[in-house]
Amino acid sequence: MQGITDLHHDVFFFVILILVFVSWILGRALWHFHYKKNPIPQRIVHGTTIEILRTIFPSIIPMFIAIPSFALLYSMDEVVVDPSITIKAIGHQWRASTLPYEYSDYNSSDEQSLTFDSYTIPEDDLELGQSRFLEVDNRVVLPAKSHIHFIVTSVIC
Repeated sequence: MQGITDLHHDVFFFVILILVFVSWILGRALWHFHYKKNPIPQRIVHGTTIEILRTIFPSIIPMFIAIPSFALLYSMDEVVVDPSITIKAIGHQWRASTLPYEYSDYNSSDEQSLTFDSYTIPEDDLELGQSRFLEVDNRVVLPAKSHIHFIVTSVIC
């Protein structure tokens, strides 16, 4: 968590620098090119140097942000060696009424994992206070204060 906070502070520092610089450029342009102060505008034909700088610097700034964020992402990729339970869930894009679950670490006598489907309760059957599209007939029950491994995927049907 401390790494995320430090990354936020570092990125926010760059954002503030960019904001101050852009505000300074805008204010300077408004001050120097005001119509009362400069009634006859000067003709600028070419600005190759400024065009190169305007192209290169904005492409370098995301690299300064991406390098520490990828380092943080890979350092936070902790793989729990021995999770208490593994849940496999498959979401359906066009058939949102059903969601199959599988407790794959649950071993029964015939060595099969515990699998069940969870169906969304129709809107007509909802009781007062229940949320539409969130209430299901079979809820997933998970142990508290334990490592849980989720395998989540989706299919288009």
